[in-house]
Amino acid sequence: MIDQIIEYNRSFVEQKCYEPYITDKYPNKKLAVLTCMDTRLTELLPAALGLKNGDAKIIKNAGGIILSPFDSAMRSLIVAIYELGVEEIMVVAHSQCGACNMSYSHFYQVMKARGIKDDTLDTIQECGIDLNQWLDGFHDTESSVLKTVKTIRIHPLIPKDIIIRGFIINSVTGALQEVK
Repeated sequence: MIDQIIEYNRSFVEQKCYEPYITDKYPNKKLAVLTCMDTRLTELLPAALGLKNGDAKIIKNAGGIILSPFDSAMRSLIVAIYELGVEEIMVVAHSQCGACNMSYSHFYQVMKARGIKDDTLDTIQECGIDLNQWLDGFHDTESSVLKTVKTIRIHPLIPKDIIIRGFIINSVTGALQEVK
């Protein structure tokens, strides 16, 4: 598959198909969106929000969540604010998210079946990584959005003038519901 993608890319560049996408690094709408990596949202989310290339910084991870105040999603938001001029943040979860009800016990079984040894998992735990927490999902989408919004809002490095709001998007229709 990767070789097919590389071949497509060569043609894309040779034919200058990139030209309609040329923009700079600053988001036109001064907006960052923290959302899930779900494939259903790849085109649906920007279309449903009316975002074009260059309008917003879109940060994706499994579940569209902040795991800890100093994880990579939080780091990306801080960089977006201080380096790229972001003034508003949308946290956008979605219906029927795979991260809902994830659990380490499930991942443990799959990892074992794929050849990961208990010694490796024990070493990770001994190094201070709680795999139960790290690979746990959430169990209520609204609560997850509220928790993520709160984590961003109370972060000591987030300026108080940044607007932070949370939403759930319907994975089929794109309908947006604000979570308050």
